[in-house]
Amino acid sequence: MGIGRPILGPAAAPSTRLRTRTVPLYDPTVLRRQRISPLVSLVLLPEPVREFLRCKVLRPLLRLLRGGVTPRRLAWSLAVGMIVGINPSVGVTTLLVVLLAWTFKLSQTASQIGTHLVAPLHLLLFVPFIELGVHLFHTRQLPMSKTQLEHLSHHPLRLFHSIWQWEWHAIIVWGIAAVILLPILAHFLRRSLVLLLRRHAALARS
Repeated sequence: MGIGRPILGPAAAPSTRLRTRTVPLYDPTVLRRQRISPLVSLVLLPEPVREFLRCKVLRPLLRLLRGGVTPRRLAWSLAVGMIVGINPSVGVTTLLVVLLAWTFKLSQTASQIGTHLVAPLHLLLFVPFIELGVHLFHTRQLPMSKTQLEHLSHHPLRLFHSIWQWEWHAIIVWGIAAVILLPILAHFLRRSLVLLLRRHAALARS
């Protein structure tokens, strides 16, 4: 009895090839899944605001990091821009940021980004800084009533003197707060930037 031919089993199913789908680098779903923005994803923000922060803040900062700016220098640049951006003055913020960044060899781009980030706080903190100056130096209260405003309008010299006094005292209060907050903010920003660079090196290369 000869050896019969081996019985072949059922034909093997054709191998399925793994299909890959090309996903855009900046697809919002992928960005959320990969936690592209740790500085933003912790808070609930509308998608247009998140995309604006990615395009105008996070990606420029990543490009600066990839271009050779150290996290420490970048953090101090952002901190200086943010602290100067909330000062209780009008019309000198941009010039002051440029001068400070140039004097201390900071990144002009990062300092301007920091200033623009806190622009809403500049308006919100303007009156509180003045109020703190009034309480600290025991000066004339801000005119809040219609009668007080009319009285000052009839005395322009007194009005000018009061405005100058309020502004000067508010800047002193801001200066004290800046000395305390600047190193703390720079330390926090440096740690955040190091974490950002480690997690998103691919985004920086793009």
